[in-house]
Amino acid sequence: MSAALRHAGWKLSLIAVCLSAAPWVHAEETPVAIGISGWIGFAPLTLADKAGIFQKHGLKVDLKMIPQKDRHLAVASGAIQCAATTVETYVSWAAAGVRLKQIVQLDKSYGADGLAVRNDVKSVRDLKGKTIGVDAPGTSPYFALAWILDKNGMSIKDVKVATLSPQASAQAFVAGQNDAAMSYEPYLSTIRQQPDKGKIIATTLDYPMVMDTLGCTPDFLKQHPQVGKALVESYFDALDMIKSQPDKSYDIMGAAVKSSGKAFAQSAQYLRWQDREQNRVFFSGEIAKFSEEAAKLLLEAKVIRQKPDLSALYDASYVK
Repeated sequence: MSAALRHAGWKLSLIAVCLSAAPWVHAEETPVAIGISGWIGFAPLTLADKAGIFQKHGLKVDLKMIPQKDRHLAVASGAIQCAATTVETYVSWAAAGVRLKQIVQLDKSYGADGLAVRNDVKSVRDLKGKTIGVDAPGTSPYFALAWILDKNGMSIKDVKVATLSPQASAQAFVAGQNDAAMSYEPYLSTIRQQPDKGKIIATTLDYPMVMDTLGCTPDFLKQHPQVGKALVESYFDALDMIKSQPDKSYDIMGAAVKSSGKAFAQSAQYLRWQDREQNRVFFSGEIAKFSEEAAKLLLEAKVIRQKPDLSALYDASYVK
């Protein structure tokens, strides 16, 4: 065989190898951008990113720190395809025309979200007419505040609102501003550690209503079905790593929010990341029941004007 023929044969073989590998390469390089915040419940996603778990599942993930009030705008613009947020937030977003499908429950708050007040306040009802630092309507802290007030025979109309992010709300409170603050971990610990500034009068231990999920747009899940499953499996693998390598995991997750691993582990005590079996229970009925109750409160608080199709906002098949 001549050198020219051998060279031609080598080129054809190389082309064949590239073509046969093309589907795998495409799957490996399918990009997915996820909107999150510094909330500790989302930390396993950060761990999956930093520890190479996403990569192991053939994912190219871009985690974007986006305030909750703006996350649906990023979805609508196409800047992100998925987002982590609280269950009731998907209801608000859907009512505004931005629909995502929840595919895995990330966490449940067990005291990680709380309402801080000055030490002379004896009950939630004492907050009538007082100023409360809280995030914007359509966010988890705003919903949590509305929920707590509702359970005490009040509404947002009974208080004055200073719109501040969870971190800014906690910082302003310890600086002596506002009468109360609605925030969450790790920022709530800023208040826990300074009892002379105030006290936490109510948390999700008293009012269990904060639970987070990861959702993606229906079109993205339809176009890339393997990505949705890989995201869910990556999350469960991250939980396994937290169990098997806690120190390393907490160091990685803490660094993402400029916290030590030890401090982050202490904050994490106030929530429960949800494993596969807990997810199965959640998607078998809990999510539907809570979404109905949340939609009712959102309507009363005028956060939404009409209830969207709640059954279209989740898919239980990814956690089976």
